[in-house]
Amino acid sequence: MTSREPVGASPLVRLRRGIRLHPAQVVVVGFASAVLAGTLLLLLPPMTVEAEGTSFVDALFTATSAVCVTGLTVLDTQLHWSPLGHVVIMLLIQVGGLGIMLFASLIGLVLARKMSVRTRLNTATEASVVGFADVRGLVRGIVLISFAIEGATWAFLFPRFLFGYEYSPADAAWYALFHSVSSFNNAGFALYTNNLMDFVGDPFICLPICAAIILGGLGFPVIMQLRKEFRRPLHWSMNTKLVIWGTILLIVAGWAYLTVVEWNNPRTFGPLDPGAKLLAGFFASVQTRTAGFNSVDIGMMHDESWVAMDVLMFIGGGPAGTAGGIKVTTFAVLFFILLTELRGEAAVNIFGKRLSRAVHRQAITVALIAVGAVVAATVLLMHLTGLGLDRVLFEAVSAFGTVGLSTGITPDLPPAADVVLALLMFLGRIGPLTLGTAIALRNRRILYELPKERPVIG
Repeated sequence: MTSREPVGASPLVRLRRGIRLHPAQVVVVGFASAVLAGTLLLLLPPMTVEAEGTSFVDALFTATSAVCVTGLTVLDTQLHWSPLGHVVIMLLIQVGGLGIMLFASLIGLVLARKMSVRTRLNTATEASVVGFADVRGLVRGIVLISFAIEGATWAFLFPRFLFGYEYSPADAAWYALFHSVSSFNNAGFALYTNNLMDFVGDPFICLPICAAIILGGLGFPVIMQLRKEFRRPLHWSMNTKLVIWGTILLIVAGWAYLTVVEWNNPRTFGPLDPGAKLLAGFFASVQTRTAGFNSVDIGMMHDESWVAMDVLMFIGGGPAGTAGGIKVTTFAVLFFILLTELRGEAAVNIFGKRLSRAVHRQAITVALIAVGAVVAATVLLMHLTGLGLDRVLFEAVSAFGTVGLSTGITPDLPPAADVVLALLMFLGRIGPLTLGTAIALRNRRILYELPKERPVIG
């Protein structure tokens, strides 16, 4: 018994004090607990319109999709779930979105304790924190920023629902609140059977939702730095610059590509006027940032559009935010590594700074594991469903990237396929974060080096 333990301490107390969870394990346990609690709540009969309850697999899938802020659904959100069920789904979305940002930021503090003084200061600067003494301020900042953005989005949506669509004040307030929470947390849940297709040409609905999605996808460290140093881009960290420029380039590229490809598609953009086509293209591109709303029928889009959306969904948004995917920073690091190799340079330099070689390995590891997970899940889903590669791959990438866009096959999948997608959503939300943490915290010091040898590459 150690000197810290009181005399007569019970075995249970000693066992609890002896347990030391790795930060990555804390993340997994926390989100698994939220999914389990959500599943048990959604199983209750009052959560459904008919008060007949929901099957366990469907409740598990919906709870996982909400907590992992994905948006894939196997049941009609509007028709199946009661108002109480909608409230539970919204709360699960809020818990999942805030949880990711809190866990990611707190893990950043844990990592700072494992680093050198110089690296610790750099990490603290990027995360806008100074140490464990500022954890309370960090948590308060994340919560306040989240509620502020959701409140601003609500302020734009409420009058539009109230005056533009003649909702009652109570309905307008509720619909504005639900979609504000869903959009900022990049969840993609909507209280309409056809998602947001009825608002395809309405900028007063689409643009506030897009703005909330983009802000949520930037990540808390980026939002904090922009709030303090928006007019001083030279002071921005490498992380902020990569997220900002990567987000802009991917959204604009996706907007241009999807608009051109779908411009004359009679089943999507074709019937719209030019202004509505541009709005629909921008909206679709933003949704691939892992949000998952849709203003046109995704299942009716061209195969070429699906391929581009697969790529954008796989990349995702910024780290320590509500977006999923391998993250913009991971993709940007891989791009600069490729560029450096093609130029024949020795070091990877980004925005006037040299990139740590440890980051090279982390980015490659995250990307390869993500590719492996998507490929394995796609093959398994093809065996379980008998469907073709294009639609199944889109669904798998959407689940892993916690996007929520669907070609329409998810509600008709067998229960076994639903479980596969649920696991993929959980892995996609938790995997990159816990994997990155595990890699960063495993700092094995080896006191010897083996002789070098180069295999033939290419």
